[in-house]
Amino acid sequence: MLKAVIFDMDGVIIDSEPMHRKAYHNMFKEVGIEVSTELYESFTGQSTINICKKLCDHFNLNTTPEALVALKRKHYKQFFDTDSDLDLIEGVLGLIKNYYENGLTLVLGSSASMSGINMIFERFNLNQYFKNKLSGADLKQSKPHPEIFEKAAETTGFKKAECLVIEDSTNGIKAAKSAGIYCIGYDSFHSKNQDYSKADKVISNFEDIYFEKIKMDFQ
Repeated sequence: MLKAVIFDMDGVIIDSEPMHRKAYHNMFKEVGIEVSTELYESFTGQSTINICKKLCDHFNLNTTPEALVALKRKHYKQFFDTDSDLDLIEGVLGLIKNYYENGLTLVLGSSASMSGINMIFERFNLNQYFKNKLSGADLKQSKPHPEIFEKAAETTGFKKAECLVIEDSTNGIKAAKSAGIYCIGYDSFHSKNQDYSKADKVISNFEDIYFEKIKMDFQ
């Protein structure tokens, strides 16, 4: 029986990918590197610190990953504070309310920093629906490692077989499946060139996984 749902944030709850993209590319310019589209897309779903570690190694940068993180977050906050068009992804609030009203336990498992998560949750008043929030930035491993979803499942208080994950990235789906959790692949317009083949179900409309429909997969 389905008892808990673990949501990713970027690309599932919030359409923040355009802001992240602009923030990263501003940071790239500031440190004088050219990151290919292929390399950038391979980072989707990973924490900022792990991405910055890879950038330092790949480009042999004479700076620290932490310094890159600070630059990226500076640019992101500027965009966040000035982008009045930032909104939840279409249909996700209805899905969150549907699960909440049917008694499911909701947990966030995101690679974003906790400060970034809190900015989104406060702006859109989402804390009332979620039992817990986990940031990949606070963990040792980054997606596609399963650590974040293993810990998220633990916080629900239920068995993994009673949980599902909603993800939009290759790395996130790999992480969920490596954790042994049923995974919905959300084929988001904003998540380019991601591989959904390992997901248990792929959707592009959240109404397709309302509780009344998805519970059948857990009986």
